[in-house]
Amino acid sequence: MAAFLMNGATPLQAVDPTNSVSVELERCVVTCDSIDGLKDIKKPDVELAIWRRPVPSQFQAWLEGLDPSLLPNLRILVEPADLRRAIVSHLDDCGMAGGKMRDLLVDDIEALVLAYARIAKTDLVDVRLERISHDACWKFHRDFVETRLLTTYRGPTTEWVQPQHAPQAMREQKGFKGPTEELSLHDVAVFKGSSGGSGSGIVHRSPPIEGTDCSRLLLVLNEESDASPAHNREVLQTIPN
Repeated sequence: MAAFLMNGATPLQAVDPTNSVSVELERCVVTCDSIDGLKDIKKPDVELAIWRRPVPSQFQAWLEGLDPSLLPNLRILVEPADLRRAIVSHLDDCGMAGGKMRDLLVDDIEALVLAYARIAKTDLVDVRLERISHDACWKFHRDFVETRLLTTYRGPTTEWVQPQHAPQAMREQKGFKGPTEELSLHDVAVFKGSSGGSGSGIVHRSPPIEGTDCSRLLLVLNEESDASPAHNREVLQTIPN
């Protein structure tokens, strides 16, 4: 069984999927306390499902201590069963040393890919594991997808706005001074996109970090699309200077 990030006492403890509790925030946004609760994104009135989870302190310290040059940066369209081999090979190429903490990272990515494949009912998952040190997707926007899973392992996290503030945020962009929500580090969020068939999708953005010397590590999971790479063909991302 794949392991999930849980708490410092038992960093490899698996989640009991029967212990899921969803809490309504603004009708279309729900939080849950297990990975199984993310499936609520398939409910017609849910636009965003967030799994809030603590992480082992030693794992976060390890991530923060890595030289940015060792952070992975790839995109691959893959069957969940083949994900581990692809990720491990890429981490080896990055020069990231093996060990318990790296294994925990790989375990977590594998578990999330498996969960997303079940939620999206897809055999192939478009996996982006991105090292970001610039203003990527900084504009408030809605994703033109059915669903998208996001989690930030390192650095500033994804920002989003409640639906009533979405038009203003889209209009004002960097000038928007209204209330903004933030995911916490390691929160797992599944956003319903504008083609998801219910509402119009939750407006969100990547935090602007240009010039801050900050490096993020972001996992993005999508269904296969015209923008996906060829099956099982890794695509290295280009990092602007």
